[in-house]
Amino acid sequence: MKLKQQLKTPTSSQLNSHSNLIIVLPKEQIKSKWPVFPHSNTIMERLNRAGKKCTASPFSTDLPNKIGTHATIVCIKKDISSFELLTLCRKAAGEQLKQNPREIALYMPGMEAEPAIRTAEAMLATLLAACYEMPSYKSKKSKPLKLNSLVIYNLPEEQDFDQTFAEAEGNNLARYLTALPPNDLTPALYRKRITTLAKEYGWKMDFLDMKALRKKKAGAFVAVAQGSPVDDAGIVHLRYKPRSKSKLKKLALVGKGICFDTGGMNLKPAQYMHGMHEDMEGSAVALGTLIALTELEVNFEIDCWLALAQNHIGPKAYKQNDVVTACNGTSIEIIHTDAEGRMVLADTLAIATKDKPDLLMDYATLTGSCVGALGTIYSGAFTNKNEFINDIIDAGRDSGERVWPFPLDEDYDKDLESTIADIKQCTLTSGPDHIHAARFLQRFVNKTPWVHVDLSAGNNKGGLAHIATDTTAFGVRFSLDFILNKKQWE
Repeated sequence: MKLKQQLKTPTSSQLNSHSNLIIVLPKEQIKSKWPVFPHSNTIMERLNRAGKKCTASPFSTDLPNKIGTHATIVCIKKDISSFELLTLCRKAAGEQLKQNPREIALYMPGMEAEPAIRTAEAMLATLLAACYEMPSYKSKKSKPLKLNSLVIYNLPEEQDFDQTFAEAEGNNLARYLTALPPNDLTPALYRKRITTLAKEYGWKMDFLDMKALRKKKAGAFVAVAQGSPVDDAGIVHLRYKPRSKSKLKKLALVGKGICFDTGGMNLKPAQYMHGMHEDMEGSAVALGTLIALTELEVNFEIDCWLALAQNHIGPKAYKQNDVVTACNGTSIEIIHTDAEGRMVLADTLAIATKDKPDLLMDYATLTGSCVGALGTIYSGAFTNKNEFINDIIDAGRDSGERVWPFPLDEDYDKDLESTIADIKQCTLTSGPDHIHAARFLQRFVNKTPWVHVDLSAGNNKGGLAHIATDTTAFGVRFSLDFILNKKQWE
């Protein structure tokens, strides 16, 4: 999509030339005095007639000009949160996109500089997400959106929206991959897509197949993957290196890529197995984050590790009370075969830490208990660095992808004590499984600075913030804010 930034206040003829227009008004100012702009009196009269002197929900009307400009009006508070702003932009954009225009103009009369910049960025993020075509296998195809241009008026100065474009590219691809049906995204087919991306973005790519993982004694990963009738599981390793050859910091991204999760021997019932093609979303978010950072040409190294497998049921599938040993020497007693995500991540994290990254972030649709704790509008976060906690919260608030940290205290380990192995994989009783899973994973990162994101908001009915699809690919926008803007890890 093309972005046109018009720094001056538009003339009446300029505004009247647009067939589709979004007008964002400052709520505080409107309470005392309306800003004067073309058709402001008409809009005010129509709002009053509808009983909405200033509306926080979109109000649409056709302006009385030659082309009948379709205008959507919203009011925002000066201190509106990023999540609320993105949500409001999605609603306003939705009103305009019903007409499938080629161009939308954004006008913010009376807005102060900082709120205007935030609003422009949020609207751009919203439209970039809305215009991306998701997978569809319907015989009758819906008409693609025609929108190819956003015009933004009265910004205080030319703005750099590179991070917004990069985030959208990463999120869009992550959503697309996550929404693919499982027969179109097996580990082998997923790896084929990644190979194409690696060539496009200039990443070096390696693949640890099952033979290589057995050689590394990665018993936790192998245990999950051995039940598959096709020997296509493994760990993809992607490397991004900046142009600078000076000594640089290193970031590691790790993603759970279970392309379908039956639950294994502890077979899921139908209502819980439905949608398990999205159990690879963590890997898609890690990949999307790598794409965004590559687009921004960041000046630090990135290793991205994607744990690709399926959790099948069959005669070779792992089972309860098996004892397996991960590549770092930790023996694990299997308690529940549907806790497979932490198993593939255990070996992947242990392998990723051998390169001694300065920050390790992993993403996984890991536990139902995190959904139980937060619902699907927040994601959970864990870290072994207390100094990261405030930055994690702030990155969630600033990005609009909200996360909340959970405790990671050592006494939770009592629940994971095994009489036969170093650790239990999980417990059979109800409890804080998201915390138990994080404590389990922590054994495999040693002292590496680490942030674990349990993607409870990976799918939210009706969309979330600026994302209109149920599949959100939550995490790319949060990660960019945490990595680039907080900089504490550097």
